[in-house]
Amino acid sequence: MFALRRRAAMAASVIALSIAAGFSSFAADGKPTIGAWGFDITGMDTSVKPGDDFFSYAGGTWIKNTPIPADKTSYGSFIMLRDKAEADVQATIEENAKAQHEPGSIGQKVGDFYNAFLNTDLIEQKGLEPAKADLDMIAAATTHEDIAKVMATPGMPGGPVAITPGVDSKNPGIYTVDIYQSGLGLPDRDYYLRDDQQFKDIRTAYQAHIAKMLTLVGYADAEKHAADIMALETAMAKDSWERAKRRDPVAMYNPKSRDELIAFAPDYPWAESFDVLGIPKFNRYVANEADAIQKLTKIFKETPVETWKAYLTFNYLEGYSSVLPKAFDDESFAFAATLSGQKEQRPRWKRAISALNGSLGEAVGQLYVAKYFPPEAKAQMMQLVENLRAAYKARIEGLPWMSDATKQEALKKLAAFRPKIGYPDKWRDYSPLEVKLDDPLGNAKRSAVYEWKRAADRLEQPVDKDEWFMSPQTVNAYYNPSFNEIVFPAAILQAPFFDMNADPAINYGGIGGVIGHEMGHGFDDQGSKTDADGILRNWWTPDDEAKFKERVAALGAQYGAFEPLPGIKVNGDLTMGENIGDLGGVEVAHEAYKLSLNGATPEVKDGFTGEQRFFLGWAQVWRSLIRDEALRNQVLSDPHSPARYRVNGVVPNVDDWYAAFDVPADAKMYIAPEKRVKIW
Repeated sequence: MFALRRRAAMAASVIALSIAAGFSSFAADGKPTIGAWGFDITGMDTSVKPGDDFFSYAGGTWIKNTPIPADKTSYGSFIMLRDKAEADVQATIEENAKAQHEPGSIGQKVGDFYNAFLNTDLIEQKGLEPAKADLDMIAAATTHEDIAKVMATPGMPGGPVAITPGVDSKNPGIYTVDIYQSGLGLPDRDYYLRDDQQFKDIRTAYQAHIAKMLTLVGYADAEKHAADIMALETAMAKDSWERAKRRDPVAMYNPKSRDELIAFAPDYPWAESFDVLGIPKFNRYVANEADAIQKLTKIFKETPVETWKAYLTFNYLEGYSSVLPKAFDDESFAFAATLSGQKEQRPRWKRAISALNGSLGEAVGQLYVAKYFPPEAKAQMMQLVENLRAAYKARIEGLPWMSDATKQEALKKLAAFRPKIGYPDKWRDYSPLEVKLDDPLGNAKRSAVYEWKRAADRLEQPVDKDEWFMSPQTVNAYYNPSFNEIVFPAAILQAPFFDMNADPAINYGGIGGVIGHEMGHGFDDQGSKTDADGILRNWWTPDDEAKFKERVAALGAQYGAFEPLPGIKVNGDLTMGENIGDLGGVEVAHEAYKLSLNGATPEVKDGFTGEQRFFLGWAQVWRSLIRDEALRNQVLSDPHSPARYRVNGVVPNVDDWYAAFDVPADAKMYIAPEKRVKIW
């Protein structure tokens, strides 16, 4: 999907799938998709002791023998399953193309969007003509007010602040408009500020990339403007909040009326922006990174209009490069490869699927679930969710460090968790979105306009809590604190996560761990700041909160010691919520697995006990490889720890793992019992 700088911020935590096995789980013959009981024994490296490196023990042979495909930055269970989802969507689209469709129908829009994106001959033939009106709009700007109007126009690139409809954190029944820091082209502020040679090299390459894109469009003084843009973004990076700080929903909640926002950050043309957005009288705003927004809007006013025009031109070309002539697309990929280490561009059809999912996700989803998601899977998932809920309840009730008053609030929140499985009960209405077979750039831009108008039109309406923030064909899952809901799209409900024919221990270790992870976000260091109704408020006693923070700090210290690349360590604060989710998810899924046995002892399979198979199931989910460049990006900008530590950072804190694999005290991963982190 094209990526403009304005990005909608979803108040939800995803399980993280920057890495990621793709196999259909719904085998008619009753056999598991993977191996004899749902696990790939051949991928293990039994020369490694489980207590020394459980990640490698469970999947080391597969890792040694599997290359990362040239068109990927990482490869593993998630990515393989995403590949399968893409292939399934492609098959669905091709089947859809065989039928006759009425103009304006879902079938017509899906088919024409996909085929338009694939038509590179047409894109080359049209050149920059489809972009001319937009580029002329940027070129015609003469004042800062003009620049702000361009930035506010849906489908155009944004600037130092993003204006995005959202849900009020303290009143989740109403919508607000969120104001976020924005505007950086590199993955994180650290890329502008760190002095390591690798980051200096990236900055040099980025400035050269900006100059090349401007040169391709015939922009005068491209080198000078590239230097100016680099200086501008560096200044914005210095005044932006770091990612770890942005995780705090209390710090990010700074409500303002329209007049209060204008007085709070007077250097920005808010009124002109709101007029362009069609919300001139709306009166509920939240300035998220408060003092950063003040500083960034000051930078906006102090930066010359000519620099902003070059900045917007570059960002327009970058954002729509995939539907512009090949020279722009190739240059955009060349720099992306510098950041990620990717060797080859993804096949055009896969990129078309990504663009289609981004613009017409639920339209595609309707076709996808009809073909690939059986109702039996939804029924089994609902049962698994309830088993995990029961396990969480038992663990909360048994917590030795939490008072009864806080336990009651936690149990109330747990009981109120709403699971969404597979696909929405009601589908999004795409009738206002026009899709043309001969206008790939226009399709992308009209999609952005449609999304904004859809959100803006309901600002004064009650919040739609039936809305999904992922399409059914997405291999991922999320927790939304404002809705207090856990959401599992259809595409993730396949092996190795979930297989109706696999050994229960594997399913509990796989999808059970995912369910527990998402539930855990309701009780992580930030999710625990909202209550059963999704309201941002503190429901903890001071003593319980202090004990909770003590445990959280200990977990953060463990992860902060991991150094996946020389000089680059895991940020224990940034990854805290996901680490808590992983640890709690495995603990609770294991509890649910034991409860499901009703006291019976599961049989040994291929020499592995049920207990061992459970932990192997979790490790199989995270089996993966990643390029160093992508790993660097992940560690600096992603709230999820690298895959290795989503295994090796979790299991040493779980007492039952030691018993399952008879881990001795001299094992490399061994943590003394009194130092193991126990939260939920």
